[in-house]
Amino acid sequence: MNNKKLFVGSLPWAIDDAGLAQLFAQAGNVVSAQVVKDRETGRSRGFGFVEMSTEEEAQNAVKNLNGTDVEGRKIVVNIARPREDR
Repeated sequence: MNNKKLFVGSLPWAIDDAGLAQLFAQAGNVVSAQVVKDRETGRSRGFGFVEMSTEEEAQNAVKNLNGTDVEGRKIVVNIARPREDR
């Protein structure tokens, strides 16, 4: 099981992939950062996913960034659950 991928919710609307990666870089090495965008409008849906290089860094990110204030919004950070089959 891969516990290096994080779900990030309550993101400020203005943040992009690069901003998300920069935010999580303080917790360790970011492998990928993606803000989920609306297919129709291309605008942020207010959440995204970040993959850290180790499980330890991912845990560190959850511990240090969950509940922190980013541009006036308290972000939610936790280990992403695997996608469920629809």
